[in-house]
Amino acid sequence: MIPPPTPKSILIVTGLSGAGKSTSLRTLEDAGWETVDNLPLTLLDRLLAAPPPQGYAAGEDRPLAIGIDSRTRGFAADTVLSVIASLRDQGRNQVEMLFLDCSGTVLERRYAETRRRHPLAPDRPAADGIARERELLEPLRRAAEHLIDSSDFTSNALQQAIRQRFAGSFESTLTLLSFGFARGVPRNADLMFDMRFLRNPYWEEDLRALGGLDAPVRDYVMADPLFEKAVGQIEALLGTVLPRYSEDGKAYVTIAFGCTGGRHRSVCVTEEIGQRLRAAGFSPTIMHRNLESVQLDAYENRRQGKQTVIEGRGAKST
Repeated sequence: MIPPPTPKSILIVTGLSGAGKSTSLRTLEDAGWETVDNLPLTLLDRLLAAPPPQGYAAGEDRPLAIGIDSRTRGFAADTVLSVIASLRDQGRNQVEMLFLDCSGTVLERRYAETRRRHPLAPDRPAADGIARERELLEPLRRAAEHLIDSSDFTSNALQQAIRQRFAGSFESTLTLLSFGFARGVPRNADLMFDMRFLRNPYWEEDLRALGGLDAPVRDYVMADPLFEKAVGQIEALLGTVLPRYSEDGKAYVTIAFGCTGGRHRSVCVTEEIGQRLRAAGFSPTIMHRNLESVQLDAYENRRQGKQTVIEGRGAKST
């Protein structure tokens, strides 16, 4: 027996113009929702019957947020409520409504700061349009399951409120990256740690050709008296700041660890931090940018106070 399809979660996002509908829809989209703004109500059935967007399998439970306000073609509060009732009666959808409210004084200030015209008062003061729209939308405000007053919210605070209420446990996509300073710093790093203070396996003949993934190199680096203290402090810092990145809705976070060539110390530290973060409940992706790169012997020698002299096609150290 084929089980009945899971009801689709639909959120009608409406409210006063300038109260944060666009911000709310963008936040929901970043959290994995499918979003549509100002869709004519007559096209709603066609939208729900359409195949899923590219990259999503049929039947995949991806919630849908639909933005509707006084600018929507065919808008009327009674019509919106009738459409919602019809969707619920079909039994195939779980439909709720979010109403974004805001005080008239704050809305007037927002329109003055952005120099936008209110959609219901293109040739009159914004206060007239706000009052008219509030009257038109009052039935939706009374019927809404969710009400957010954005009067005292910054854009970032509104995004956090939307994520907390509708996005569940949002988590940034976390990447841990090892690299070599000799080959340039990564441009996309949000936090960068220089691990060149740790003792360098490069200067051990039996370790030079190995990498930070090899046990002998790992043991050598971790035996440095500063290793545990430094890595422990980095672990504590990341445990503090990573949840804040997620709370702020930062989609991608890259933490970079560098050493001279990017093959030994930075790789070892990156792997160790990755293990500790996984144990703490995070899900990092680990990348080693320069692990397979050719060793830069001349650069390492220069860092140890040696000078490389180029003679013809060869080179020697002095």
